[in-house]
Amino acid sequence: MHFSDEVPRVAIFVSRQEHCLVDLLWRTRAGELPMTVPLVISNHPQLQATAESFGAAFVHLPVSAATKAEVEAEQLRLLADHGIELVVLAKYMQVLSGEFLERFDAAGRPGGSGASGHGVINIHHSFLPAFQGAQPYHRAWERGVKLIGATAHYVTEELDAGPIIEQATVHVSHRDEVEDLIRKGRDTERLALARALRLHLRRQVMVYRGRTAVFD
Repeated sequence: MHFSDEVPRVAIFVSRQEHCLVDLLWRTRAGELPMTVPLVISNHPQLQATAESFGAAFVHLPVSAATKAEVEAEQLRLLADHGIELVVLAKYMQVLSGEFLERFDAAGRPGGSGASGHGVINIHHSFLPAFQGAQPYHRAWERGVKLIGATAHYVTEELDAGPIIEQATVHVSHRDEVEDLIRKGRDTERLALARALRLHLRRQVMVYRGRTAVFD
């Protein structure tokens, strides 16, 4: 049971690509997404001005294999300090550990889903389950596919295997190079992520046995 006038506090994790971040911040400002974004965390410093121009605090936390545990502990502290209920990986390009997911879920986020999880949403630049992992557009081009897509899903410990919320696709042809697939793919990434987030915020997604039922 939730109050319909609750506005969740959402943190966005990013890397260097700004298209999904800008799209979500703009939609939030325009009132399309019923949420606030008080915090943006990135492993690169490039998007600080973008985040701050929308009123979000920006925290730069470089990540390496040696510092991953320390960085995740600091991320969890920041999420707690800002009362964050949901994390969105908007092209973060880093894998969150199972420990991070468990600790974030166990923290009892205000308005969160408690022990049931599903407090982190990711956008993957592929029509899952095809081309999981890194460089899916390159592998799609090598296979000569005629359709590419993007998938917004809940994050689990298994890479790119969480319950799917929303997917978007676009046609490509033999004339397209990898750069064309990447350019066209950015549009599908923005659309799929915004749709998935809106569905989640409106509590129109039910997860059961690793699958979602979406009431749109």
